[in-house]
Amino acid sequence: MNKVVHYFKSLLLWELVKGLALTFRYLFRPKYTMMYPMEKFPQSPRFRGLHALRRYPNGEERCIACKLCEAVCPALAITIDSARREDGTRRTTRYDIDLFKCIYCGFCEESCPVDSIVETHVMEYHFERRGENIVTKPQLLALGDRLEAEIAERRAADAAYR
Repeated sequence: MNKVVHYFKSLLLWELVKGLALTFRYLFRPKYTMMYPMEKFPQSPRFRGLHALRRYPNGEERCIACKLCEAVCPALAITIDSARREDGTRRTTRYDIDLFKCIYCGFCEESCPVDSIVETHVMEYHFERRGENIVTKPQLLALGDRLEAEIAERRAADAAYR
């Protein structure tokens, strides 16, 4: 009996009829269009957007060139070169992130022992020329300086869940 029902459903294109019924049900309902630049969808507190490098309150960069974020990145989007400074500490000379490769998984942020690399709430960025997709260390530090208050506020709000 089950095979007979299956045969008649396939003969009458039952799935197509169900799909068309759903389409016609929504066809006459009022539509809502988000007017994007003026209106924005609410963002999750844990949204992961553009990367930023943070500094300590005294102005020194936090990154200690441990290269954990480079090692844990599944897309191999992070490139780090480091050098030893005259005081014996290690710091990065090059910190590049290829945003075309990045999958915004947040592993780099989770692996950083000093909370140097963070993913901000910024989702509106674009590229006009070739090579602009690679974000360099000065650009990451400038973004971190500009958004430090918001980054600290979001990190404090999320601290209970970490």
